[in-house]
Amino acid sequence: MKYDVTVIGSGPGGYVAAIRCAQLGMQTAIIEKYDTLGGTCLNVGCIPSKALLDSSEHYHNAKNHFKTHGIDATNLKVNLKQMIKRKGEVVRQTVAGIDFLMKKNKIDVFHGLGSFINKNTISVNGGDKDQTIETEYVIIATGSKPANLPFINLDKKRVITSTEALNMSSVPKHLIVIGGGVIGVELGSVYARLGAKVSVVEFLDSLIPTMDRSMGRELQKVLKKNGFEYYLKHKVTAVETKGPDIKVTAENSKGEQVEISGDYCLVSIGRRPYTEGLKLENAGVRAGENGQIEVDDQLRTNVKNIFAIGDVVKGAMLAHKAEEEGVFVAEILAGQKPHINYLLIPGVVYTWPEVASVGYSEEQLKEKEIPYKSGSFPFKASGRARASMDTEGLIKVLAHKVTDEILGVHMIGPRAADMIAEAVVAMEYRASAEDISRMSHAHPTFTESFKEACLAATDNRALHI
Repeated sequence: MKYDVTVIGSGPGGYVAAIRCAQLGMQTAIIEKYDTLGGTCLNVGCIPSKALLDSSEHYHNAKNHFKTHGIDATNLKVNLKQMIKRKGEVVRQTVAGIDFLMKKNKIDVFHGLGSFINKNTISVNGGDKDQTIETEYVIIATGSKPANLPFINLDKKRVITSTEALNMSSVPKHLIVIGGGVIGVELGSVYARLGAKVSVVEFLDSLIPTMDRSMGRELQKVLKKNGFEYYLKHKVTAVETKGPDIKVTAENSKGEQVEISGDYCLVSIGRRPYTEGLKLENAGVRAGENGQIEVDDQLRTNVKNIFAIGDVVKGAMLAHKAEEEGVFVAEILAGQKPHINYLLIPGVVYTWPEVASVGYSEEQLKEKEIPYKSGSFPFKASGRARASMDTEGLIKVLAHKVTDEILGVHMIGPRAADMIAEAVVAMEYRASAEDISRMSHAHPTFTESFKEACLAATDNRALHI
């Protein structure tokens, strides 16, 4: 079999790359190691975690806010088995949608482990039978796997990764989370809402440390109300399992030890590129010690006909970043001249309130010595937020001190994951804070707060604070 393009990996980067290649007239194949398409994101990542986050938030609201709204709900209880079942159905429906898109775009799907025989020949082992594919171009999109510390034994029963955290049989009494990044606070939030005590052990001095530090401080305040406790600036030195009990030992910056005991430990210290089994050496493709594949500014590897996208290359490990790269490579192959502005790929944390950021953080602007001004607006001053009882959080806008161009937008609040798109559009077109402040925003809406933050950044002109 001969193809113009073969994509290895069917996550958001891979399947989107395949679709765009097919749209541009290329004969396209996609290889997936597992039985279902969609990769980590659809099967054990973005989609199932959001399903559980929504289910747990409904329970949390019923328990804590319905009475204030005039709704009497008695004898509430958590049916975790049903939550997990609903999550599974959401995943099945989403994966079925990818199957449909492959058929619609006439993309040939091969199930099995794809590996290089040489730069133009790929072996597919497993599935119905072993097969060999000839291809002009290859796009590697094999994603990432959870990272671990060498001394931690992931038994996947009591010491677990995000994959196992999505299929718990009972709500933990005390969940210890190693790592205060996006995955840790999201999954910790699910079980905290359902009644678990959650202890977060983070090596750095803030939650979600890759984002603007003000967002981490605000999120810390909110999650504390939901049963979180924190051990920031603590280095984990040991994790011991004794039957149903877990003991985590950590050391603070002064060298003092602390022991935390619980019934489950979630290891969420990030992810690592996954290239095992690809036999990159057969094609001559270079990769670093951690498996990350080296690419140029066109996402081309050192082998001219082989490209790599998503979590296996440098940059943030985000599904939508991988999608943008998939489209980018397809259009490069078609002779077009696409572009990606990596600075304007937003990051989101799907706790409640949600956290979303795009552009430079305040710390980055200081480091780069870029002159800036800042304006913020709290949701407690928003009529729409008061109406929905979502008054925690704020929006912060960073603009150039001289030109007023928006350089960064950081928000923690209701529907921040959706609202950040307006900031991305504004920054793609190099809008100023004044531009946004002059645009009409419907009242009452959450997005008015973005306008108010822009007004605050423009000569401190916010109208409602």
